Amino acid sequence: MIPARFAPALFGLILSGMMSCIVSGIATLRALGLAEGFGAAWMGSWVVAWAIAFPTVLVVAPLTRRIVARLTA
Repeated sequence: MIPARFAPALFGLILSGMMSCIVSGIATLRALGLAEGFGAAWMGSWVVAWAIAFPTVLVVAPLTRRIVARLTA
């Protein structure tokens, strides 16, 4: 089991992985259509997108939490 202190990083890893997979899949589908090699192109795009998304989530999440705290009662 993973220690609870790693929960924010694990959350960011999973969230960024799922979101980048979905978004890169849609973008790749729009760019290529369901052509031969679509799956390989999608996975290649996903790896690059996830490599950018994960550190971005770790940096942006604290700022987002502060903004949400100010916008809510």
